[in-house]
Amino acid sequence: MKFRGIFFKVFTYTAIFLVLLICVTITLFSRQFISFYRVSQMQRVSSSYQHLVDQLQGESESDFPDLAQRFYENNQSYQFYIVDKEGQIIYATPHADTSGSTSSGNLSVIVSLNKNFTLRAQSDNAITTNYSGLVSQALVALAAMLAVSITGAFIFARQMTKPIKRLADNTRKMANLEDVPPVSERADELGDLARDVHSMYEKLKDTIARLEDEILREREMEETQRHFFSAASHELKTPIAATGVLLEGMLENVGDYKDHSRYLRECIRLMDAQTKMIYEILEIVSLNDGKITPLPEKLDIRGVVTDLLPNFQTLADADEQSIICNIPNGETVLADSKMLKKALSNVILNAVQNTPKGGEIRIWTEPVADQYRLCILNTGARIDDTVLPKLFDPFYRVDKARNRKDGRSGLGLTIVQKTLAAMEIDFLLENTSDGVLFRMDLPEK
Repeated sequence: MKFRGIFFKVFTYTAIFLVLLICVTITLFSRQFISFYRVSQMQRVSSSYQHLVDQLQGESESDFPDLAQRFYENNQSYQFYIVDKEGQIIYATPHADTSGSTSSGNLSVIVSLNKNFTLRAQSDNAITTNYSGLVSQALVALAAMLAVSITGAFIFARQMTKPIKRLADNTRKMANLEDVPPVSERADELGDLARDVHSMYEKLKDTIARLEDEILREREMEETQRHFFSAASHELKTPIAATGVLLEGMLENVGDYKDHSRYLRECIRLMDAQTKMIYEILEIVSLNDGKITPLPEKLDIRGVVTDLLPNFQTLADADEQSIICNIPNGETVLADSKMLKKALSNVILNAVQNTPKGGEIRIWTEPVADQYRLCILNTGARIDDTVLPKLFDPFYRVDKARNRKDGRSGLGLTIVQKTLAAMEIDFLLENTSDGVLFRMDLPEK
């Protein structure tokens, strides 16, 4: 896999390109270099024999051999020979190559002495050795260039592929939903790509987290609904069965059931209680499904509360209870009128029903930041701390037998919870030194 990776490809392509570039450069300039070198060496050879040429051109042709011999004796490293116009050699140094061939690689310079004689001078071994050394140096330089090119290609490929490889490793981790730290800052396109991928990964994680929360919430809702309908069916089953027993007894005229008027009224009372419970169940279902949408409006708190109190005065008077409302005029809040009254009705009813005989139900407001805190306290009452969180569960009753006899469905505080949650109003039920306190924070208009 490594030989098919991007690093190997970039390195190979870059190295091949650099080698081809060097080869093309050598091909283009090698001929010019060799020609320049040969001309330079020929000029050097010619200058070495210039003194002999000057002497020969000033003497008679019969003196050429003697002058050439004396020149050779003083410069024995030089090799040359003199020929006439017919090609006959009239003088040659002992080691001169008189064949006229250049296969040995030595440079040969031809100098015309006059119209009859020509001097053919050859490069010495030092010049030839210098040429060979220059070729060796050129090969070393070429090897160095290739080494530098390969090294440069390696570094270039590494620098190019390192961020890509890191990005590939990160995306592999992202695919497995592993934690990936933010990428280092880069100002090029790879940096932009890495940041975009990481941003997409963060959004994907957020989306997955939201989906998981949504799935968990859906499961909790399904479990809550299952529990709710199970409890609802249980609550409805008992009075329906009791109604059936009463009707069968009246049909058979068994014992006391012969008094049809009395037991028909009892059946009607049971049916009315079940009808009320069904409406409350439907209301809770609508609140859960979001079918009831709050329509906030400006409300006067005192006016809303005082309009509701007459509905509970008779029940309070029966137990010699007093309802004390201490809400100043002019305090306005933003809330849905119908939903707020529904929640307050259930809270006040619950307070009246759970306040001891001769107790007080106190209602007042407190300013809190940009809100008004509406408080409802039923004095002399206390609820076990382990029971408090369960009071908002559907059909939960502290005293089940007594509450069912009093016509309580056990859905009042559940409706309060769902209604206030739909309006996004915070609330709390707690024990205090004076009794049980229910409070809700209403947004100020």
